[in-house]
Amino acid sequence: MPTNKVLQKFDLTGQVAVVTGGAGLLGSEFCRTLAEAGAQVVLADLDDQAAAQRAETLQSAGLKVFPLGLDVTNKVSVGEMVGTVVRQFSRLDILVNSAALDPKFDPQHQGGHSQSFEGFSLDAWNQALSVNLTGAFLCCQAAAQPMLEQEHGVFINICSTYGLVGPDQRLYEREGEQGPRQYKPVYYSVTKAGILGLTRYLATYYAWKNIRANALTPGGVYNHHDDVFLKAYSARTVMGRMARHDEMNGALLFLASEASSYMTGANLVVDGGWTAW
Repeated sequence: MPTNKVLQKFDLTGQVAVVTGGAGLLGSEFCRTLAEAGAQVVLADLDDQAAAQRAETLQSAGLKVFPLGLDVTNKVSVGEMVGTVVRQFSRLDILVNSAALDPKFDPQHQGGHSQSFEGFSLDAWNQALSVNLTGAFLCCQAAAQPMLEQEHGVFINICSTYGLVGPDQRLYEREGEQGPRQYKPVYYSVTKAGILGLTRYLATYYAWKNIRANALTPGGVYNHHDDVFLKAYSARTVMGRMARHDEMNGALLFLASEASSYMTGANLVVDGGWTAW
């Protein structure tokens, strides 16, 4: 237990958190962070096996992290998730909406984003809306009930710099590359901008209910990107590099804890200065 009064504000002992997309690169970091701060954490993910493996890794470090299958696009699945959490832990204090379709441009996915705006698939558009935006809506809607009953709750919705500014499509060009040009697809900017609107709505709707809603906007996180992308991306940031995978954790804990008790409807940007110029 921290002895410093300021540090005590970051203590989450006795609280219960759910992280959707918890098996992902940032989601798993968020689970670790919340658990290290004392919370009991439900690592919820569509990939049951990945969720179980990631939770086991965190449990081996002595952390209270529990895996749970979840399809954020399915209202029944979301309702069952919240019901399971409340039955097992008797409360739900923190919801982190990290689940999202995020088109990757690492070597494993290179060359897989050639759809122009003019020919973009309606099916792909609808799928992304279902996961990235409707999924967050459904999870907040279901989690709100126990938060109202216990008179306390925190929503943290994960946004992106591309929800604030348009994608720099030059990052995805490859000089001399054969085949169609790559693009960051339209759905990503639109759904992430929508996440900000949802966050502000929740903040004002639950005013005076002791339920806060804020967004966290990460910049690009390095995940074995090729040297061409890494150099181009880094040149766009004030700090001259991509983020490390653990560099969103402090901001996430701040928003989850009483350290941010006077913040709601806000967007905390951690982007290395990407949007500063």
